[in-house]
Amino acid sequence: MNNYEEIIDSLSNCVRVCETCADACLKEDNVKMLADCIKLDIDCADTCSLGIRLLSRNSTLSESIIGLCADICATCATECEKHEHDHCKKCAEACHRCKEICKNYLDDRRQAAMNI
Repeated sequence: MNNYEEIIDSLSNCVRVCETCADACLKEDNVKMLADCIKLDIDCADTCSLGIRLLSRNSTLSESIIGLCADICATCATECEKHEHDHCKKCAEACHRCKEICKNYLDDRRQAAMNI
């Protein structure tokens, strides 16, 4: 799998897992305690979705959004790690992975730009 396919797959997975986590959090007994988690799940899913769209059309803004995706994924993972629910644990894992893939993608792009 090349770098482009890997980041698209990771962002897509993050969107799916974050949306699933937000939905599952809404069904938990203490939804109020999960409010920050739900908000970050939605923010992360929306940002990663935008990242996919910008990458797909080779936007000049894609690198900025991918950097934002990495930051939001890290924040979402930290919040999800505070909770014991299985869906939160899965979300934290997906977000950590996506953050790393986003950072690697940006590092590769910067390295390629220096070699031109």
